[in-house]
Amino acid sequence: MIDYAIDIRKQLYPDEEVPEDLKQRRIHVVAQLQELQQEVEPILQIMGDEEVMKNMENMRDSKTLVNFLSKDYKFDLDMIDSLHKLAKYRYECGNYSVSTSYLYFCMLVLPPNDTNYLSALWGKFASEILYQNWDSALEDLNKLREYIDSSPNQFGGNSLQLLQQRTWLIHGSLFVFFNHAMGRELIIEMFLYRPHYLNTIQTMCPHILRYLATAVIINRGRRSALKDLVKVIQQESYTYRDPITEFLEHLYVNFDFDGARQKLHECQTVLSNDFFLISCLDEFVENARLMIFETFCRIHQCISIGMLAEKLNMNPDEAECWIVNLIRNARLDAKIDSKLGHVVMGAQPMSPYQQLIEKIDSLSVRSETLCGLIERKLRARTDIRWGNQDF
Repeated sequence: MIDYAIDIRKQLYPDEEVPEDLKQRRIHVVAQLQELQQEVEPILQIMGDEEVMKNMENMRDSKTLVNFLSKDYKFDLDMIDSLHKLAKYRYECGNYSVSTSYLYFCMLVLPPNDTNYLSALWGKFASEILYQNWDSALEDLNKLREYIDSSPNQFGGNSLQLLQQRTWLIHGSLFVFFNHAMGRELIIEMFLYRPHYLNTIQTMCPHILRYLATAVIINRGRRSALKDLVKVIQQESYTYRDPITEFLEHLYVNFDFDGARQKLHECQTVLSNDFFLISCLDEFVENARLMIFETFCRIHQCISIGMLAEKLNMNPDEAECWIVNLIRNARLDAKIDSKLGHVVMGAQPMSPYQQLIEKIDSLSVRSETLCGLIERKLRARTDIRWGNQDF
């Protein structure tokens, strides 16, 4: 990053010399980098051999792997600390792809209970995000989540540390969920239907509801999640609210269409100024209008196009064209009477497929909650410390 800072300064002040302190800092960084590379030279040679790396990936047990490397390649486990430092140094220098390869080696060699293992997981996750390698970042996100959820003993049974880890993971996952092709689906599964993470959001970071709500709104295939989401928004309305959550409250709790229309206008400003959501702006507005239309149609069988245009923040001609396209594309049971300027709705029964999806979602949440309760009971029985017995 020193080179980057020097380049930027040259662009800003082309006629001035580079300050001496920047030159000295660069010399120091390069010297330290060379020193760390010399310490891990045997590991760098191993990483340069593709056949050895393939063999390493096939070895599941870290002890077997360490013995194999120590015997044939002069590997010493103490070198991993230096490799970990070098990976962090490369990360700070902006060499994210190199950092990921070093940390991947650390994860292959280290046992999960090693103090550096979790740090390597976090470092690789951050490097993949900054390198914008979203498939690998998603894999690392899942590895981190599984490690945190399945290894509570690694945190000494400290609930606060677990809560902090999940809070960091929730915030880091936003980079993946709003850039990966499957992100909009996966954010709903993790934030809404995994009790540990929903509890973390409610306890530590209710502002994350903005991103969960946006994902549900723009994901037409997950309308079944709206009911569960609205419940959570209502529960947390005393601690957090913004135009996006208030839009859903106005529409699905109060059935206040004028309020929903006003909030939709405010939502556009919010999305335009949000780092993660700005790319979803057009899709959000389109789907929010569709939700207003669908909800309005459930209540009224015959609707004035002029009234509907007002609710959707559109002029009548634009609204009529939008409704025609919607009926054609969404296969809605509706007819337009252009002479009277009315939309006449038919019956809208829920499909058996949609009913099945809702039932499965509900059962999966209940099952995960029960599993969590059973795990806590079992841990309480095996924990011999005073105050943990279940009398």
